Amino acid sequence: MDIAEVARRTGMPASKLRYYEDRGLIASVGRDGLRRRFDPEVLEQLALVSLGQAAGFTLDEIGQMFSPEKGLNIDRAMLAAKADQVESTIKRLRAMRNGLRHAAVCPAPNHMACPSFRKLIKAAGEGSLYGG
Repeated sequence: MDIAEVARRTGMPASKLRYYEDRGLIASVGRDGLRRRFDPEVLEQLALVSLGQAAGFTLDEIGQMFSPEKGLNIDRAMLAAKADQVESTIKRLRAMRNGLRHAAVCPAPNHMACPSFRKLIKAAGEGSLYGG
């Protein structure tokens, strides 16, 4: 299938597909004139790239998961570490959500008089809301 078909089926612009090819994440199998051609399996590879990005992996990390000689080669320890990072992010976001919900209905005369809101501000100042 040509690059226009891959772009249509994935919703990715051709420029992104060319970039991914330059990064070694996907590979064309030839050309029809000026248009790159791809095997249908590229759709699954692009889905894996999208999944990896959604999980927070960098393109370099995702690139390590693809091996020309072995196909997909995902390091299970890397997956476990990323799952731990995602869990930590979820905990921070839940704490932030709960603090914001409380501040929205807090009976304190103003937000700075609310102990829960001040705790949220302190956490943000220490970087703990951002994983720092």
